[in-house]
Amino acid sequence: MTTLTTAGAPAPARSKGVRHAPHTRKARRKAAWIGLLAWIVGIVFCVPALWMLLTSFHSEPDAATNPPSIAAPLTLSGYKVFFGAGGGASPWPPLINSALSSVLSTALVLALALPAAYALSIKRVRKWTDVMFFFLSTKMLPVVAGLLPVYLFAKNTGLLDNVWLLVILYTSMNLPIAVWMMQSFLADVPVSIIEAAQVDGARLPTVLLRVVAPVAAPGIAATSLICFIFSWNELLFARVLTGVRAETAPVFLTGFVTSQGLFLAQLCAASVVVSLPVLAAGFAAQDKLVQGLSLGAVK
Repeated sequence: MTTLTTAGAPAPARSKGVRHAPHTRKARRKAAWIGLLAWIVGIVFCVPALWMLLTSFHSEPDAATNPPSIAAPLTLSGYKVFFGAGGGASPWPPLINSALSSVLSTALVLALALPAAYALSIKRVRKWTDVMFFFLSTKMLPVVAGLLPVYLFAKNTGLLDNVWLLVILYTSMNLPIAVWMMQSFLADVPVSIIEAAQVDGARLPTVLLRVVAPVAAPGIAATSLICFIFSWNELLFARVLTGVRAETAPVFLTGFVTSQGLFLAQLCAASVVVSLPVLAAGFAAQDKLVQGLSLGAVK
């Protein structure tokens, strides 16, 4: 029998025994298997890094055994050699050069990419899609193809073995990807708050620094961290264009592969130390990095 509402319209019949948004046992079992698979994949990806860390605490004979010995005695000899014990080369100049070139180039990239992304996302210029394609097309050139012209330019200008040349190169290499990333981040910034700031008399530098930058902070953090990682890990240009004064940390790592053989324990110890700045930066900006990389993923 159909019941009537106060307006005279029939009320919807209530179905018995039907749950809204049911969480069945099959769905829970499927979610558990997916979670277990995600843990397995994560552990598999972490195994090489954990193995490198363990090998760095082994002696050279134990690190070179085949199959490798997990229960070998631990030692700090690899780290002592890396930090110059026994008359070895000091790692501090290469680490300082890497930090200097990476930090300065990342700062320059952000200073140039923020206004460019603002013009391409919020105050869009004419044919902005063509501009975005131009930025993307600069990444299609293989790095090796530009190595000889860059080397000749550095040689003729006296910039060989100079850390400032690396700053310029890393800025130009990371700027296209930074503009692409920040354009998508700034596209989600509400235009109303920008217009309100402009009504109050704020000029473009004030709008960028005090309005747009705080709102897009997660995206800026993600962009800066990625540019820092790319600069810190770059090897080809640094290997060819530097010598002694501007040698970077990745170039310093190649010194552990000599004609006498591969010093595996020392190389693993050096790799762990060189990886620490990137890991520290990632953990420091972890919340903003995750938020920035997922910004705009769900509409």
